[in-house]
Amino acid sequence: MDHFRSPRNVGDFHDPDGVGNAGNPINGNSIVLYLKISHGTVTDAKFRAFGCAASIAASSMATEWIIGRTIEEADSIEKDTIAVALGGLPPTKMHCSTMAADGVRTAIDDYWTRLKGTTIKA
Repeated sequence: MDHFRSPRNVGDFHDPDGVGNAGNPINGNSIVLYLKISHGTVTDAKFRAFGCAASIAASSMATEWIIGRTIEEADSIEKDTIAVALGGLPPTKMHCSTMAADGVRTAIDDYWTRLKGTTIKA
């Protein structure tokens, strides 16, 4: 409940390094996750979420979980990682943990796509 009542890292970045979208149109929950990455490490993360208390809490915890991790560590997130970090979710709300994990993975995929499109100057 703490991450629902006092969500961390709500918002977005003007120039994110990666943006991930996840959600389920059937139940109306969605997340947009924004990443800042430096030297292979997630240095900051923000989110915008729409949905139930569990989706907001899961989105908040996802940002807390990935900040300070390497890209590879963040990309290793599993569908239940956030539920475990929150101390558990009811079975009917496990989709919120999955949504948060999907948001992390799509943001990392977007980061790699953006990185491939840049030119490194010597």
